[in-house]
Amino acid sequence: MLGLLVLAEIGYPLASGVQRARLVVVTVLVGYTVSVAHAAATRAWRAATALVLVTTGGGFAVEATGVATGFPFGPYAYGTALGPRLLGVPLVIPLAWTWMAWPAWLVAGRLTQPAQVRARPGRDRAGRAGAGRVLLAGIGLAGWDLFLDPQMVAERYWIWRSPRPTLPAVPDVPVSNYLGWLVVATVLMGLLSWSLGPDRGTGADRVMYALYLWTYVSGVLGHAVFLGLPASALWGGLAMGLVAVPLAVRLVRESTAW
Repeated sequence: MLGLLVLAEIGYPLASGVQRARLVVVTVLVGYTVSVAHAAATRAWRAATALVLVTTGGGFAVEATGVATGFPFGPYAYGTALGPRLLGVPLVIPLAWTWMAWPAWLVAGRLTQPAQVRARPGRDRAGRAGAGRVLLAGIGLAGWDLFLDPQMVAERYWIWRSPRPTLPAVPDVPVSNYLGWLVVATVLMGLLSWSLGPDRGTGADRVMYALYLWTYVSGVLGHAVFLGLPASALWGGLAMGLVAVPLAVRLVRESTAW
């Protein structure tokens, strides 16, 4: 399933028009299935249900609020290219929140829990790691939007009514959107932490680490080379790199230690 997701994303620069919009929907559906299926397979259906309720349900709630009121991202509206809408929100959009929330959550867990803490967690250290994990997971999810929003706005899948102020060289997306993403992503990760309880990770989480790193590398490469969006390649590379680069370093060090 991860291979299918990679192929779908590789196809994005090769498609255009209606075909590109349909490919976006397919990509999100596959990504959503990958994350939910992984949660169910590695942590049982209770965890998968919590993931869906928190990130899919929460994602839809915040998107519907945003479309109706402009809070917390700023005033924006979706077009019709991404399929059926409910309360002005394409039904595929909340699925995207879940798609990347799960790998961001697992990556943050890997980075905030050293091996010795996973083996014998102390109560105080576990509490600090829990708060740190929530914040890092929020950053990891919100960083993805510095790729996502410029890419989708360039296709007019949604538009911002007052896109000011913006990041340098990234027009049409207000800074308020990125700040809103950071706040919402962190809140969702806090709710996910509360719903799931203690989680030490498993060896099967490696596929989610691969998904996160692929999303990062393909975002930088795709924006810089294939999509003509070099500024968002830079900003997304910096923001998502706050989590992706330490993850890559951690995995390399652990593999060489063996």
